[in-house]
Amino acid sequence: MAISDPIADMLTSIRNGGKASLAKVDIPGSTIKVEMVRVLKEQGYIKDYKFLENETQGVLRVYLKYVSDGKPTIYGIDRVSKPSCRVYNKAKQIKPVLNGLGISIVSTSKGLMTDKQAIEANVGGEILCNVW
Repeated sequence: MAISDPIADMLTSIRNGGKASLAKVDIPGSTIKVEMVRVLKEQGYIKDYKFLENETQGVLRVYLKYVSDGKPTIYGIDRVSKPSCRVYNKAKQIKPVLNGLGISIVSTSKGLMTDKQAIEANVGGEILCNVW
């Protein structure tokens, strides 16, 4: 089976791992996935991550985070821009997720950042996903 959207597969693995109460999830690695997970860690949605080298493309190991009652900190995670329909916004057009309770990960010319960081830096870009 060919993978047509590796970012959506990563988000699905994280979502399913949280619902199954797994401590960690292993995902095939890439540079953009490592940057997306870095943003998730900075915002406190995951505990940690490691990139493990191997013969092929490497493995991205994501350590999931849970609140005190055992529920995952990531309540929902959505892919916005898809390979078939890209979504680009200017800085003034970026809308907050759940009235500011969640984040959007935006791919800008200055790297991957949250929607709030993109608005502060006054740069737009491709809206990759929403997390809440």
